[in-house]
Amino acid sequence: MNEFVLNHPLITHKLAILRNVNTGTKEFRELVTEISIFLMYESMRDAKLEETTIETPLEKMDTGILNEDNYAVVPILRAGMGMVDGILKVIPNAKIGHIGLYRNEETFEPVEYYYKMPDGIENREVIIIDPMLATGGSASATISRLKQDGVAKIKLLCIVASPQGVQCIKDDHPDVQIFCAVVDRELSENAYILPGLGDAGDRIYGTKKRSPSN
Repeated sequence: MNEFVLNHPLITHKLAILRNVNTGTKEFRELVTEISIFLMYESMRDAKLEETTIETPLEKMDTGILNEDNYAVVPILRAGMGMVDGILKVIPNAKIGHIGLYRNEETFEPVEYYYKMPDGIENREVIIIDPMLATGGSASATISRLKQDGVAKIKLLCIVASPQGVQCIKDDHPDVQIFCAVVDRELSENAYILPGLGDAGDRIYGTKKRSPSN
């Protein structure tokens, strides 16, 4: 199984506020960060720990520790940047790459305009983040681009997904795990997620109001 949905009352509660058209920019950003923390926590269940010995105030003990340098976070610009703070609260030493894609409004196909990754990206586990997984085109293109650079282990984290977007990733990249807070009903004729939460980028940055999702 490569699809994991956070089915939890607390997530449903936070999503209800996030979706509300009357939720302001400040609260929207805070909720995106909070939900991102939960997504990252869930995605790290299979994390490999390195054995180490530490000393507590009472005695020494053998335990495990995460090598955070093995991870890189790649937000899809620009909305993906809104999730970065939440991810870094979980693994603060992760490296950060960036990819810029925009959707051709006629073909709905992604067009790359920016790509910069940390050194040694091929040796890291990469976490792609984007609040919305609509058609899946941008996420699929990002995964393909990273695979061209030799990245072998990739996970995708999003807040709201569409059934079509999830299926796109499953078809194009069955090896990539998807973690999302919710899978919404459908895409509209214009490839907007319904019921969705509006344009995540615009709501994070306060650039527009009541716009559809992208």
